[in-house]
Formats: sequence, C-alpha cells, structure tokens
Amino acid sequence: MTLHRRTLCAASLGLLAARPSWAQDGYPSKPIRIVVPFAPGGGTDFSARVFSAKLGERLGQPVTVENRPGAASTLGTAYAVKSPPDGYTLLVISGSYVVNPSLYKLGFDPVNDVEPIIQLTESGYVLVINPRVPAQNLADLLELMRRRPGELTYASSGQGGHLQVVTEYMLGLARVQAKHIPYRGTGPAVADVLAGTVDMMFGGTEALMQYVAAGKLRAIAVGTPKRLAAYPDLPTVAEAGVPGYEVVAWHGMLAPKGTPPQIVALLNRHMNAVVHDKAINEKIAPQGVDGAGGTPEQFRALLKTEIERYAQVVRDAHIKAGE
Repeated sequence: MTLHRRTLCAASLGLLAARPSWAQDGYPSKPIRIVVPFAPGGGTDFSARVFSAKLGERLGQPVTVENRPGAASTLGTAYAVKSPPDGYTLLVISGSYVVNPSLYKLGFDPVNDVEPIIQLTESGYVLVINPRVPAQNLADLLELMRRRPGELTYASSGQGGHLQVVTEYMLGLARVQAKHIPYRGTGPAVADVLAGTVDMMFGGTEALMQYVAAGKLRAIAVGTPKRLAAYPDLPTVAEAGVPGYEVVAWHGMLAPKGTPPQIVALLNRHMNAVVHDKAINEKIAPQGVDGAGGTPEQFRALLKTEIERYAQVVRDAHIKAGE
C-alpha cells in the first residue's frame, strides 16, 4: 500500500470514528415516542396521533404517542425537554406552551433550551355563545357587556390556560369585562356553555363547530387574521368589532436541546411532507384545521413572538396560575 493510500484509509477511519452514533445506527433504528402533555382526547392529542402514524410510515419505525398530563401541561413538557437528545423522544405542544412561561417557574428556557422542529397546524379559536344570550353578533355581545360589566360569564379549560388568556386578550382590547369560570378541561367547559350555565367561550373549531352546526351554540367570530376557508361566513373578531385582535391556534413539534442538527433536519423534512399530505388534510380540514409546515427557525421565531405577546396579556389582565 502506498503512503498516499495509507493516508486516505487512515483519514477515512478517522471520519468513521468521528461519526455520531445516530449516523452509525441509521436513525431511526428503534421506535420513536411523541410526548403529549395533556390527557387523551384533546386537540393536541388528536394532532399528535393523526401525524404520528404517517411519520412512522415515512421513517420505517413505529411512532407512538405517550400522554403525560398535569400541572397545565408543564409536567409532560419538562419530562420531554429533559429527555436524552437522541431524536427518540419528541414533544407536541399547543398554545399553552407560550403562556406557561408567564405563569410558572419552568426550569428551562422555552425558546433556547429546546430544538424546534416544525409548526404542525394552524386553526382558529371560535367565540361561541349559548343561544339564550341576547346577541346575534360580536357587536351585540360587546354592547351587552358594556351595559352589564362583569355579569356575563365565559368558560375556559383551566385557570391560567391558553383559552383564558386569549379571551382576556379580546376583552382587554374591547375594554369590556366578563367573569371567568375555569374548568378542568375543554370538555366540561363546553358542556356548561351548552347547558347555559355559562354564557360563552373561546375554543378550537374542532371542539365547538359541531355544536354550532347542530344549532346548540351560536358562533360569533373567529380569532384568526383572515376568515377560515371551512367557515367563510364567520367573521373575524377584528372585522366584527375588535380591531387588532389576531390569535391563531396551533400545534408544533419540539425535541430536547442538543438533538443533532441532522436529526432535526431529517424530522423537519419528513414532517413537512406529512403536514401537506392530501389524506391528512382531508381528515383535518373539515375541522377548520390546516397543515402548517415551515422551518425550525420559523417555528422558533413564532414561539418567541407568542411568549412576549401573551406575557403582556397576563400582566395586563392580572392572570394567575391555576392550582
């Protein structure tokens, strides 16, 4: 063997030795789990399960969903972000992720101590009222709250949760007041609005529009910047009476800090294909949910912007964390 060939072989062996274990194993070489920091049955759980099966098909490994609810999603979130950064534990988050930093001591930086992978979905929070409330549109509802400050009630999925924050955001911009009635989850909150025990609530289209279609609730407006394609007759909050109000409901995927950039890029590439898959969108579009996609950098920028915006809402409305 010539000196030149021996040098090339030695260099090649050195490169092989320097390759990280994930490259040697051919990531992924075993099942991947997606942590959902909420109980089964909610919007975050739905999104994680819809996308996980298709991701598993593309990666050639099972992708399972593990629910770890508790403490306004902070328990499951902390567990996932502190897991080994090897690409085998991922986290699906929702809007509560950008509210919690203003309410809880997290023990990690929600922007810089994670590896954002992708924004999975975007949809709208729809404002609904019980049909017995004497209002046909948002202007009527705001006028009613001005005449009866603090008398009307709104439900949310929990004290200090995202639904309380987005509601208080609208109330603050409109300079009206309503009484907050927190529940342990979206399901019980919806049930009491249906029963007329509570007057109104913001919630995901996938949770509420079925009752609007059945005539059991009245949809007033949607919080997105533009009208939703699935509900073109439903005005936005901004155009219906509260200029400047824009709230997009979304889900996204994170990995623990230190996950190799090659794994993040691989997952981002596959997830972009998944969220734009025709079969997936046929399943989520009727719920008023769209696949989002984009780069990790775009998702990190969204997290930063949303955390800053909702911190201001929490301060202005004096919102406190739940027990």
